[in-house]
Amino acid sequence: MKKYVFLQLILVLLIGATGCFARTNTHALNIEALEQSDADAFGQAATPAANRPIANQPRFGTDSIQCIQNWNIYSDHFRHRNFELAIDPWRWMFLNCPLATENLYIQGSVLVRFMIDRETNATRREALIDTLMMVYQQRIRYFGREGVHLGRQVLHMKVYRPNATREHYELSERSIELLGNAVNPEVLRLNFFAAKILVESGIIDPAKLVDKYDRATEIVQHNLNANHADSAAFAATKEQVQSMFDPFATCENLVRIYTPRVEANPRDADLLLRVTRLLDRAGCSDSQLFYLATKNLHQITPTAQSAFLMGRLYSNQANHVRALEFFEQAVTLTRSQPGNGVDLFQTNMLIADIFFRHLNRFPQARTAALAALEANPNNGRPHLLIGQLYAQSARTCGTDEISIAAVYWAAVDRFIRARTVDADPEVVAIANQLIAAYSQFFPNNETLFFHGLDGGRPVRAGCWINENTTARARP
Repeated sequence: MKKYVFLQLILVLLIGATGCFARTNTHALNIEALEQSDADAFGQAATPAANRPIANQPRFGTDSIQCIQNWNIYSDHFRHRNFELAIDPWRWMFLNCPLATENLYIQGSVLVRFMIDRETNATRREALIDTLMMVYQQRIRYFGREGVHLGRQVLHMKVYRPNATREHYELSERSIELLGNAVNPEVLRLNFFAAKILVESGIIDPAKLVDKYDRATEIVQHNLNANHADSAAFAATKEQVQSMFDPFATCENLVRIYTPRVEANPRDADLLLRVTRLLDRAGCSDSQLFYLATKNLHQITPTAQSAFLMGRLYSNQANHVRALEFFEQAVTLTRSQPGNGVDLFQTNMLIADIFFRHLNRFPQARTAALAALEANPNNGRPHLLIGQLYAQSARTCGTDEISIAAVYWAAVDRFIRARTVDADPEVVAIANQLIAAYSQFFPNNETLFFHGLDGGRPVRAGCWINENTTARARP
C-alpha cells in the first residue's frame, strides 16, 4: 500500500507539473515555479479515490458534476490530439473518479507515453515511467482483466526499461499464469527471453528454462492448431523461442534435465514426444535417453512421428532393415493421418538412401525418390539420387557400347533436371559436377555415326531403368 500511495504521489506531482507546463505553452520546465503548484495539487488530492474501497465509490466520484466536466474537456482535447491540454483534466479524473470510464486508462496510457517521449530530464522521465506502470495497475484494480493488462504493462516496460529483466520476467510470468493459451504471443516471447537472461546470469535454475520452453511450445502449438487471427504472430514467436533455446539445448543439458523426468513418467506421451523431438533436433539421437523415450512413445501411441523417430534410432545403430521398416510405417501413417504426419519428402529420401547405399536395391530406391519428388517437385535432390542410381547401373544394365551409353545419357538427363527445377546453389553445383563426370563416358561422334545415332536420335535405356533418352557425343 505504501508503494501504491508513493506512486500516486509521483502521478500527482509529475502530471500536475506537466499540466502547468501545458498552460504556459512552453518547452522549458521551470522546476522552482512548479514546486508550489505541485504542493497545492497534492493538498487538493490528499485522499484520492484509489485509497477508498471500490464498493464505496460511485462511478463519477464524490463530485459527479466536476468529473463529467473534466471528462468532456479532456476527451475533446484528446480527440483533437491536443495532448498537453488533455493532461490536467485527465489527471483530475484519474485521482477523483477512476471508475468513470475505462477510456481513462486506454487514453491515459497514450498521454503518459506522450510525456515520456518528450521528457529530456532522466530523473523526471523515470518517474513518468513509474506513472505509466501505475496507470496499468489502477486499470486492473478498477476494471479487472489482470492477465491482459499485465501483458500490456510489461511490453511497455520493455520499451522504456529494456534492462529491467527481473521485472519483465515476473510480470510476464503472472500474465501467462492468468491467461494460459490466451496470452499475447509477444508476452510469451518476452518471458522466455527474460528467463534465458536470468539463467545465463545464474539467478534462476537452468531447468526452469526447459520448463518455460515446454510451456511456450505448448501454448504456441495450441494457438497454431486453433488457427486464430494472430497465428502469424504465434508462428514468429515459435521461431524466436526455438532460436533462443537452441544454444542451450546441448545434448549434455537435455539429457541431464530430461532423464529424471522420463524415468519418473515413462508413459507420459506428451513428455516423451517433446523429449524425442528435442533430442532429435539437437543431434542427440544416439543417447540412451533418446532410445528409451522413443521406444516408450511408440509402444504407448504409435504415430507417424514416433515411427519416424524409431527409424532414426535404428538408423543410428546401423540396423538399416529395421530403420527402413519404421520409415515406411511413418509414410503409411502419414497418408492415413493427414495433418498429423511426418515430412514425406524427408522420409522418402531417407528410405531411398537406405535402399541405395545400404541395401543395393536400386529400383526400390528410385520408387522412394519419386515419392519424394511427388511431395516436393521443386527439389532437385531426388533427381540427383536417381541419376546416381542410373550411373552406377550402367555396366550391369548395358551389354554393349551403346546400351551402356544410354544409361549414362539417362543419368545425365536426371542431373540436368535437378538443376532445372532447383536453383539451390548446392544442388546446381553437385549437378554440374556429376554432369561433367559422367559425360566423359559418352561415345564419340564416330561411334554414334557408326550406329546410326548421330543428330540426337532418341534411345531407350533398358534394364530396370526403362526410360527414353537422347543420344549425344562426349563433349
